[in-house]
Amino acid sequence: MKSGFVSLIGRPNVGKSTLLNQIIGKKVAITSNKPQTTRNMIQGIYTKDDVQMVFVDTPGIHKPNHKLGAYLNKQAYYSIDDVDIILFLVDASDSLGKGDQYILERLKSVSKPVILVLNKVDKMPKEQILLKIDEYKDLYPFKEIVPLSALKNDNVNTLISVLENYLPDSVPYYEEGTVTNKSLNFVLSEMIREKVFLLTEEEVPHSVATVIDGVEKTKNHYVIHGTIIVDRDALKKIIVGHNGSMIKKIGQMARKDMEDYLGKTVYLELFVKTILNWRDREKYLSEFGYQEFE
Repeated sequence: MKSGFVSLIGRPNVGKSTLLNQIIGKKVAITSNKPQTTRNMIQGIYTKDDVQMVFVDTPGIHKPNHKLGAYLNKQAYYSIDDVDIILFLVDASDSLGKGDQYILERLKSVSKPVILVLNKVDKMPKEQILLKIDEYKDLYPFKEIVPLSALKNDNVNTLISVLENYLPDSVPYYEEGTVTNKSLNFVLSEMIREKVFLLTEEEVPHSVATVIDGVEKTKNHYVIHGTIIVDRDALKKIIVGHNGSMIKKIGQMARKDMEDYLGKTVYLELFVKTILNWRDREKYLSEFGYQEFE
């Protein structure tokens, strides 16, 4: 059998989580059109016949402004050093930026296969895609360059076939049918956080953490209790909304995703809590699941 770990790295908002969800065939990582949506290394597990690929979706590499941001970068760097294959994703419809060049410099110190994924090619004519391939091929000795559209699920199967060629011979790391290594509470809390990203603007979503306080399962339904944490009272008012309109909408949308994931009716109760400057406080970073990497 062939199996191994594959890291997805790149700047924020290049489509890493969207690609992961397409490969796995189920929503294991939240997505939004805002950068730095992903905060944890999320493993999505693809198993088919005699192949297992454990994909590690990482936070986008960026210039950090607080301890949480520094932690996110450490996660991404850790994934570079501890996998079998690296997928470097870029937004092919955008110009080569300083962030891409910074990551390329970091990759020069690794000895494992690096595959370039040119994402979002659905926005480009074929001639532009070929020019983009030419632009990148001399910047680094990529083993392969694969243009695709994660959103449209275009050419994703080609990427999977390419990856199989670079997987080592090994035993499976997870049982068949497992799609993620993350706990149910984590997956549910991320569904709530995704709706905050979708429905709020500017700094609000980046100042939010979400936790599940309890999950009660019965024969026919789930009762889920969750808390949205913000770092100042002004944001609490935004999350709650006029007469509770915003938190109600967040809850309705998150509940639908939870029901799709769990296959049962969900009753979701949401609360909002202020913890001042939690993103710079080690105690809360640890409590909310952002453990430090040495």
